Amino acid sequence: MDPVQSLRPYSPEWYEHLHGILGEAACRQLGIYTIPDNFMLSVVIPVYNERKTLMQLLDRVREVPVRKEIVLVDDCSKDGTRDLLKSLEQQPGDDPMNRLSIQYHDVNKGKGAAVRTGLNRATGDVFIIQDADLEYDPSEIPRLLQPIIQGQADVVFGSRFLGDQPHRVLYYWHSLGNKVLTTFSNLMTNLNLTDMETCYKLFSKEIMQQIAPYLQQERFGIEPELTARVSAIPCRIFEMSISYHGRTYDEGKKIGIKDGFSALWCIVKYGTQSILARRRAKQARLRAER
Repeated sequence: MDPVQSLRPYSPEWYEHLHGILGEAACRQLGIYTIPDNFMLSVVIPVYNERKTLMQLLDRVREVPVRKEIVLVDDCSKDGTRDLLKSLEQQPGDDPMNRLSIQYHDVNKGKGAAVRTGLNRATGDVFIIQDADLEYDPSEIPRLLQPIIQGQADVVFGSRFLGDQPHRVLYYWHSLGNKVLTTFSNLMTNLNLTDMETCYKLFSKEIMQQIAPYLQQERFGIEPELTARVSAIPCRIFEMSISYHGRTYDEGKKIGIKDGFSALWCIVKYGTQSILARRRAKQARLRAER
């Protein structure tokens, strides 16, 4: 067996082996780095009627070579998804790289409510939200983790629109609506994101502890709320390109025009709170400097 194949990815030995072959610059460009042995990633997966894709998605998440707790939150699925989750609970939990936690909602509340339940149950060092479909590729998670692991960022957004990753071509009006919502959000938060609505948002534990107790949104408004809340506190936000394999409505896509108008309202509501919080923080700094 090739010696590098016997090394655990992202371990110090694995990194030193590849660093010796490729050099520092190539390792930086290729996302080759070290993840501490005691690091734990929390993957929060809100689930609603995803029987067709759930097990394949879960396999892909498990394959990510990082120690994880996977928090699945079933939002009262009606298509047999809950039966799959019940069967998962009966499987032996002896995988040290993948600790499974499954939560259930007795009534359908929405993606935001499922995300909040998962975040409140999670205990890792970094939190990421992963949809239960196959639109986002879990194999990209280690690359997104790197700025946080290396102390450069507190929050990372995975952008579908930065341009250098595969991106399924679908609905023009969805793309335009996303850009409008992102621009409006940026106006309120004073950030320069390209994809506010992305599912892939990573947060350090310290940042999540500051925002999780205040999250309110039950549906897709959780995305602009999360964005506004991190903009209101001192933190370093990075954005990195990701691939996107979007679904059609026939394939199970759920978000609609009603959710777009709801997102606008959330941008105004939480963006205003962000503006006021940043203004208070600035005034406090000025008073401290006097």
